[in-house]
Amino acid sequence: MTNHPNQFPKLHNAAWPGVVGKGGEGDDPCIPLDEMLDMTAAAEVDGRKFDGVDIFLFDPHVSIDATDAELEALAESVRSRGLVIGSVVAPVWEPTGGGSAAGDPDQVEAFLTQVRKGCTIAKKLRELGVRPYGVVRLDTATSVADWVQDPQANQSKIADTLKAACDIAEEYDERLAAEGEICWGGMQSWRKMVDLLERVGHPERLGFQADMAHTLLYLLGYNAPEDAILPSDFDWNDKSKKAAALKELTHALRPWTIDFHVAQNDATVHGTGSHDKTGRHCLPNDPNGKLDIATDAGHWLRDEHGDVLTTCKHICWDGCMFPNDVMKKPDTWNSILSAMLSVQDAHGWNE
Repeated sequence: MTNHPNQFPKLHNAAWPGVVGKGGEGDDPCIPLDEMLDMTAAAEVDGRKFDGVDIFLFDPHVSIDATDAELEALAESVRSRGLVIGSVVAPVWEPTGGGSAAGDPDQVEAFLTQVRKGCTIAKKLRELGVRPYGVVRLDTATSVADWVQDPQANQSKIADTLKAACDIAEEYDERLAAEGEICWGGMQSWRKMVDLLERVGHPERLGFQADMAHTLLYLLGYNAPEDAILPSDFDWNDKSKKAAALKELTHALRPWTIDFHVAQNDATVHGTGSHDKTGRHCLPNDPNGKLDIATDAGHWLRDEHGDVLTTCKHICWDGCMFPNDVMKKPDTWNSILSAMLSVQDAHGWNE
């Protein structure tokens, strides 16, 4: 334990890789939630284990219409494995019952209905004592192709929808986090993401979720070349230029960041199943990975003066896009837990 002296931020695994991105070229079936929980609970490095999981509020894991009895069973299932629940993902996309935040009134209503249901579940899990921290995650559920048809009107409409979502979150005393992925209109670049957050203007209810794999693509301007910080042919061996680019990126987005995903990325895009192409998630030791995970996480988890921030009580590893045969290997989760511990060691604290 002395090798890992910090207890915060707590270390979480994401359960949704058991559901997200399935049915693509590998045609992998969903991995049941209990199996994801078992694999998470079994991981161990230097006597340390995962503290919790983040979950997707969608079948077959957790129904967005789950009953109180089902949520009580979920809480007990998680608690019995020595885990807690952190952030939850509201299924705001059309294939999961939602709709575009820039869509027609029916689509917007579907989007907001899913936000309300997500906040309802999040609050109940808090009341059950199994969710001590975390946010409700969402995005715009709008494709970039649709957004670019009328950028100003669509950005304005999305902002109005997210303002309404903030009003809902306030009713449940929850915070919402918009995950910055290049595949979502209005969020496809760091400049557009900042613009959207500023238009909504409710930092107490809506913040940013930074995923190291996705935000690396912000540097290269995928889906928004005009906002690139680095050239597309950037030499990743130039560590000083990469650090300067990350400094510029995080200077703009860190003040909004309330949820954080540790990840590795090889500077390419990928998507499986119905999941559109976005920043590829790689295993932490992938030889093509462009991130020095512990070092680069510090751009997000420390302030401009280098002091540790305590905004995010937990951090999460997002392994979506990994095929099932990779996820079912114990070594996968031990290597991920080791990477998470390296971030906690470098940028953590105790309370």
